[in-house]
Amino acid sequence: MRSRLLPLLIILMAGVLLALGFPLAASIAAAQQQRVVVDRIDDTTRFAALAQYVSAGAAAEDERLSTLRAELLRYQQLYGIRAGVFDRNRHATAAAPVSWKLPTQGEAYTAYSEALYGHRSHDPEQVWPWQRRTLAVASPVVRDGDVVGVILTDSPTGALRSRILRGWLVMGAGELAAMAVAVGAAFRLAGWVLRPVRVLDRVTHDIATGRMKSRVAAAGGPPELRRLAGSFNEMADNVEQVLEQQRAFVADASHQLRNPLSALLLRIELLGLELPDGNEEIGSVKEEGKRLASVLDDLLGLALAEHTAADLALTDIAAIALERVEAWRPVAERKGVDLSYEGVAAATGWADAVGLSSALDAVVDNALKFTPEGERVRVSTVGSGKSVEVTVADHGPGLTDDELARIGDRFWRSTRHQNIDGSGLGLSIARVLLAQAGGSISYHANQPHGLRVALAVPRTAP
Repeated sequence: MRSRLLPLLIILMAGVLLALGFPLAASIAAAQQQRVVVDRIDDTTRFAALAQYVSAGAAAEDERLSTLRAELLRYQQLYGIRAGVFDRNRHATAAAPVSWKLPTQGEAYTAYSEALYGHRSHDPEQVWPWQRRTLAVASPVVRDGDVVGVILTDSPTGALRSRILRGWLVMGAGELAAMAVAVGAAFRLAGWVLRPVRVLDRVTHDIATGRMKSRVAAAGGPPELRRLAGSFNEMADNVEQVLEQQRAFVADASHQLRNPLSALLLRIELLGLELPDGNEEIGSVKEEGKRLASVLDDLLGLALAEHTAADLALTDIAAIALERVEAWRPVAERKGVDLSYEGVAAATGWADAVGLSSALDAVVDNALKFTPEGERVRVSTVGSGKSVEVTVADHGPGLTDDELARIGDRFWRSTRHQNIDGSGLGLSIARVLLAQAGGSISYHANQPHGLRVALAVPRTAP
C-alpha cells in the first residue's frame, strides 16, 4: 500500500508545483522584458525630444543634427543598441551605426509603422532564453502636432535572455527545494496514515498464528483508522473470549468424561474375567475404550497447549532433538524401524523446552506409526538464517498433494491410513505448541517416498 500511496502523493505535489512553476516562469520572463522595454521607451522619448528640432532639409548645417548623431553613436557604442531617426519616407535622418537601414519587414518595421500614427509601438513579443532575436521599440517624433519621423531602437537580447535564465534557475532551485520538502512531507504523511495499518497487519498475523493476546495500540493515524483499530480490538477480545470458553469446555468435558470412562474400562476388564479367554467381542470393546481414552487425552492436551503460555528461553535445540531420538529408540527397535539423528551437535534457539519436546514427540510418534518395518526415520537439526530447523523424515507411504494441504487439521486422517491407531490431534498439538513460542511446522514430500516434517524455532527472541 505504501508503494502505491507514496507515488500518488509525490505526483500530486509535483503537479501542483509545476502548475505554479510555469506561470511563475512566464511572469519572471515578462517582468524582465518589461524592464528592458521601459528603458527603451525612456531612451526613444529622449531621442525624440532632440530629433523634433532637427531640420532634415539642412542636415549638413544643422548643429542639432550633429548633436543627435553624436548621441546616437555614443548610445550605440555604450549599450550595443542600434538606434536611428527615420522620416516618413523611411529615410534615415540619423542612425548608429551609420549604415543601419530601416528594415522592410519584421518587428522593427511594425513598430515604425505604428509610431507613424502617433502611437508608441505595442509591447514586443515575449523573448524566451532559447530565441536569438532583437527587441524593437519605436516612438514618434512630433513637431507642431504632426508626426515628422520615428525614433527606432533595435536591442540585442543576450543580456535579457541571460537574466531570464538566471531567474528561472533560481526559481528551479526553489522548486526543487519545495519538491524535496514535499517528498519529505509525503513520506511523513504516508507513514502517519499507514502506521496503524502496519500495526493492524502485524497484530492480525500474531492472532492468526495463535498469539491471541496481541492488540492494536491506536496512538496515531487518521481518526477512521483509530476507530478501526478500536473495533478490531473489540473483535479480538470477543474472539479470544469465545475461544477461551471453547477451550475451557473441551478441557472440562475431557476431564469429566475421563473418570467415567476409566470406571467403564475397569468394569469391562472385570466383565472380561467372567468370559472365556479369547472372546473377540470383549477384546474389541477394550480396544475401542482405549481409543476413546486416547482421544480424550489428546483433547485435554490440545486444550492445555492452547491455554498455557510458552516459557521461552535460549535452548539447545539440537540437544533436545537428540534426547527425543534416544527416548523413542526402544519403540523404533520394537517396530524394526531404524531411528537415527543427523546434523549439528549444538544449535541454540528461543523455545519452550517442554513444548518443543512434546511437539517432537508427536511428530516422531507419527513418523514411527506410518513407517513400515525395515525402513528408516532420520531426525536432523540445521541452524541457518533466522531460525533453527529440526526435520523428521520418514520413508513411509507419504501423502498426496491434496493430503499435504490438510495435514495438521484437527481430527483429520488420510482415508488410506484409517487402520492405524491415532486421534488425528497429535500434529495439531505440535503446531499449537510451536506457535505459542513463535515457531512453525511445515510438511513436505520426502524423496523417494515418505513425509518430511520441519519444525522451526527462531534464533532470536520473538
